Amino acid sequence: MGEFMIKQDQWIMGIETSCDETAVAIIKNGREIAANIVASQIESHKRFGGVVPEIASRHHVEQITIVLEEALKQAGITYSGLSAIAVTEGPGLVGALLIGVNAAKAIAFAHGIPLVGVHHIAGHIYANRLVEEMQFPLLSLVVSGGHTELVYMKEHGHFEVIGETRDDAAGEAYDKVARILDLPYPGGPHIDRLAHEGKPSIKLPRAWLEEGSYDFSFSGLKSAVINTVHNAEQRGKKIVPEDLAASFQQSVIDVLVTKTERAVEEYKVKQLLLAGGVAANKGLRSALEDKFAQNPEIKLTIPPLSLCTDNAAMIGAAGSILFEKGHQSGLDLNGNPGLDITIHNYK
Repeated sequence: MGEFMIKQDQWIMGIETSCDETAVAIIKNGREIAANIVASQIESHKRFGGVVPEIASRHHVEQITIVLEEALKQAGITYSGLSAIAVTEGPGLVGALLIGVNAAKAIAFAHGIPLVGVHHIAGHIYANRLVEEMQFPLLSLVVSGGHTELVYMKEHGHFEVIGETRDDAAGEAYDKVARILDLPYPGGPHIDRLAHEGKPSIKLPRAWLEEGSYDFSFSGLKSAVINTVHNAEQRGKKIVPEDLAASFQQSVIDVLVTKTERAVEEYKVKQLLLAGGVAANKGLRSALEDKFAQNPEIKLTIPPLSLCTDNAAMIGAAGSILFEKGHQSGLDLNGNPGLDITIHNYK
């Protein structure tokens, strides 16, 4: 009678502290969320109109132990039951990154658990695997406060950036335009809400860049919005905020969706993923669904709102794949604010 082995469950702890969320999650077998705890700092940063790095770091120090304990409790597991610790090593705010990295290193050292450094954007992409299994080759449109990228993946753990922002990321442009309209921080959701109440009646530019390029540029659009508001003020005319928000959002979405559609066709992918904090934008989600949902050849995957903004479940999901591929980090792991996503292109 032949022997057979029962495969043990894999339990990965994910830790995310790259910006202003202190997050810890426990992921079972790469796809099942056993716990996903997020301590947000939005209220602390709101009065400054953006994230203050020093304040973010202090909050992470205060919250990390509490969030770690809550995640273990919710998952019903102890450190001894973990297969590995996955932690965001970059990019992000260096002071914030260091809190998560050092917490992960301390746990790994104290309990003899393997350590896996994860790229923050790889995490956003792998949030989609918590929704449904990935089909290769695929393309991911990553849209967040600091990043706007088109990432091609031919297999798990292999990332090729085919287009990226040359100046302001889309999320950054949203926040700056929100300030012009005196909207509270974070501005993205407020612009999205106003856009649905207005009409895109104000003419604003779309930066297509040179022919064939998949890169993005939103700095000119942001400047055009500022000039439109200032010119109206000088002439004593009143601009309807809802219409300006709708016009701005339409300009951003037109460029994102058009370039994504072209890349999907050129790279002949089976699946399109939406990832990053701006993936929570209703206008963008709706535009992508209108364009791709009826296409039987392309599987469109959009994560729920809870997995769009920064969280640790996505880090655990990405870390699970890297761990399976044999990637481990040493205890000399450090926070790296300028980390390149191709660092994960392990064979």
